[in-house]
Amino acid sequence: MKSEFALAFNQICAEYSLPREVVLDAICAALATAYRRDWKVPATQNVSADINLETGLARIYVERMVTEAVEDEQIEISLKEARRKKDDAQVGDLMMIDVTPHDFGRIAAQTAKQVITQRLREAERESQFNRFSRQENEIIIGTVQSVSPHGVTLHLERTEEATMPKREQIPGERYVIHQKIRVYVLEVRRTPRGPEIIVSRSHPLMLRRLLELEVPEVRSGQVEIHAVAREAGTRAKVAVSARQPGIDPVGACVGMRGIRIQTISRELQGERIDVVEWSDDPETLITNALSLPSVMCVTVDESNPGGRTASVVVMDDQLSLAIGRSGQNARLAAKLTNWRIDIQGGTEAALWALDQVNQTPELLDVLKGTAALLPRLATIVRIHEEERYPYTDEERNTIATVVKAVRHAIITRREAERPGSVQARARQRAQRKADADRVKAKEEAYARVPRKAYEISLTDLALSSKVHTNLVTGGLQNVGEVMERMAVGDEALLMLNGVGVKALQEIKQAVQDSGLSLLEPADTDAVEAVTDQEIEIEVAEEASEREAVAEATQPESVLPETAEAEMAPEAPAEPEIAEVAEAGPSEVEDTPVAAVPETPEAQPEEAPALSAVVPAGAIVYDETEEPELEEAGQDQKRSKGRKRRRTVVFDDTTGETFVVRKRRGRTTDGWDEYSEDY
Repeated sequence: MKSEFALAFNQICAEYSLPREVVLDAICAALATAYRRDWKVPATQNVSADINLETGLARIYVERMVTEAVEDEQIEISLKEARRKKDDAQVGDLMMIDVTPHDFGRIAAQTAKQVITQRLREAERESQFNRFSRQENEIIIGTVQSVSPHGVTLHLERTEEATMPKREQIPGERYVIHQKIRVYVLEVRRTPRGPEIIVSRSHPLMLRRLLELEVPEVRSGQVEIHAVAREAGTRAKVAVSARQPGIDPVGACVGMRGIRIQTISRELQGERIDVVEWSDDPETLITNALSLPSVMCVTVDESNPGGRTASVVVMDDQLSLAIGRSGQNARLAAKLTNWRIDIQGGTEAALWALDQVNQTPELLDVLKGTAALLPRLATIVRIHEEERYPYTDEERNTIATVVKAVRHAIITRREAERPGSVQARARQRAQRKADADRVKAKEEAYARVPRKAYEISLTDLALSSKVHTNLVTGGLQNVGEVMERMAVGDEALLMLNGVGVKALQEIKQAVQDSGLSLLEPADTDAVEAVTDQEIEIEVAEEASEREAVAEATQPESVLPETAEAEMAPEAPAEPEIAEVAEAGPSEVEDTPVAAVPETPEAQPEEAPALSAVVPAGAIVYDETEEPELEEAGQDQKRSKGRKRRRTVVFDDTTGETFVVRKRRGRTTDGWDEYSEDY
């Protein structure tokens, strides 16, 4: 016969649905806590309890240390007394001593009761959380306990409760107290008050779980559910496929006379469910997802800037059916297939195709053989608009063929001109230019290195062993290769592993001490001066400028039509050209020149007339670094453009070119005078 303790113990285990070990640990911990508080046991001292389930007797054990002389009886025990309990006890051993009191006090008993209740409650919450965590994403049955504007509270088992928020309810569904309903476990949260269970009846996966419960083929794996799209309370679409030959996946889910799908629909308050067959071909899948008797054509565009788009053409009388009420059918089909779906009627699509060809004639090159059907399509659309008769099968095929060909042509043309390809080509050009610049810089650096430097080994330089090792590891074998990197820049040497600023200075000093130095690059931009003062002329390399100079060398195109040029006698082969001072015109008259007199009628006052001191037979043309502005009212910009105007003179007898810069001065008699600097 079991004792009263055993009966009470079993009752607690059944009431809380907890294992015997969990309840026993809770009671033992409560007794140890009660003893620790009643007898003021230090927190560092170990206290444990043991209960005999048959008799219900409890024992309290306290850990004490064996010593020769006891100073504190609460934490120590003498060696003599310890050997009475254990024969081989030694000084320094730790022993668990039975200190069970005859009776607990009222405070200790109350403490034990509170601790037991708290431990049992915590164990129950943990057990509930673990149990419902395993049921997450599954369907359970709950009883409506209360209904509020914020949600519905469901009673699950014993003391467990679940919450169904307003957003997870089926729109328009009414709930009655004590009504049993199926719900989908959406989430289980751990809170201080216990697990919080969130359930739903509008989640798309609930439809999947109901199909698994009602359809044995789905439950056994013979039929696979690929996708579910649902708008709770109104309509849903399910895409299924058979994993075993000989099974009709749609018929298995619908059932004989629709009995299986009707059961699920009644569970979901009359929600309409379309079961379609899954296909790996996007066009076939989209056609099935629309649930229409016939679809004229489907064109998929995976690289559309707005996302993956499928353009669907249906019959005019089925356009509203394809779109659905408030676009619901097209919206659910898009969710099911994960494609953006554009739906057009047959007439609208035909007019669109003709309009695209008219606006972009280049599409005819891509259409090729299909272009011959365009006149036939125009005739079909015109007769249909006049007589309003249904399209025949041949006319539907013509519309579908042309529309699909035009869409493919537009996609092909866009792919050839899409911004990504332009950017890719720009990146390739930039990369090629960078590579060419790198090769050119390397060649220029190679040209600056003395040839004998390549015959000198790195060991001949006064380098430390560490720097020498780093250079050899970097692939450098002689002084010439080091000087190549020096010619490119300091970064070329600093990129080597182990070469820093100090090592770079050491390398430069060692190369300098060896007597080697980089050759200076040839200065190709300097032009030999003809006069006493040297002038550097920068000549542009643009082809357009060279053509302009070539045209300017023609005498008749340079001189103004109204100017009367008085050519001086032919100058000797090597004329001496003296710098013209600003003193007066007498010095100019003594010099043999080809003078171009100033003509006020031919040129505005702001632009000085062309007057240069040049050799006989020279060809004169103007070169302005900044273009003049021809618009009125911009005198400031016009004068700014003329500040750097200069005259280029070409002597065909000597083959030399002179640059004449004009300076404006004022003579004593008030007339303007221009002097030229060569």
